[in-house]
Amino acid sequence: MNRKLEEGIEALGLSRDFLPLLYKYLEEIELFNPAYGLVKVKDQDELVVKHLLDSLAPAGIISKLAEKNRNTPKPNGTSSAPLIADAGSGAGLPGIPLAICLPNVQFTLIERMGRRAGFLRDAIAVLGLSNVTVEEAEMEKAEPARFDIIVFRAFRPLELPILKGLFHLLKPGGVLAAYKGRQQAVEEEMTGAEKLMPALAGNWESIPLEVPFLEEERRLVVMRA
Repeated sequence: MNRKLEEGIEALGLSRDFLPLLYKYLEEIELFNPAYGLVKVKDQDELVVKHLLDSLAPAGIISKLAEKNRNTPKPNGTSSAPLIADAGSGAGLPGIPLAICLPNVQFTLIERMGRRAGFLRDAIAVLGLSNVTVEEAEMEKAEPARFDIIVFRAFRPLELPILKGLFHLLKPGGVLAAYKGRQQAVEEEMTGAEKLMPALAGNWESIPLEVPFLEEERRLVVMRA
């Protein structure tokens, strides 16, 4: 039992029903972290707060974005489950915690490093997650125009090749959702991104997040194609 995980889930308005899978995922990271170097943390509480709860802080926002896409009619008149990619997934953050807590959304974890992709496949199998797949590939070589939403924590700063690669993977009307820190740093980074990609001007917003037990400013930057 981890008090911060349990209290944090409640503070974020998420169901305690997700706790068993979150604990199992936590165990998998702790088991393989010494050999694979998945995350840099000093103890379990830091892993819970800076990685699991941080990943889940925008779950409500991402759920609403996904539902909006689910309700958008497709060209053939049908609807389908929204598809979210976690680009540069690493240890599966934020993709696996989000997939646990958003079971009606399909996730693809894109990871170029073979050992980490192997860890992701093993973790998904252990957790029994039917709404997650792993794609071992460089972002630039992945099949384009597939995803409704792309989430990521990995890319700092947002350079032009990264932006082009991410937008290349989005369906028309899709959104990028970037986990970021202080608003001042966000504004500086996005000013640079707008110069690199003028179409971003006026097409992004920075949404404040509350991460339980974390005394650092966190924001979700939503960018539209």
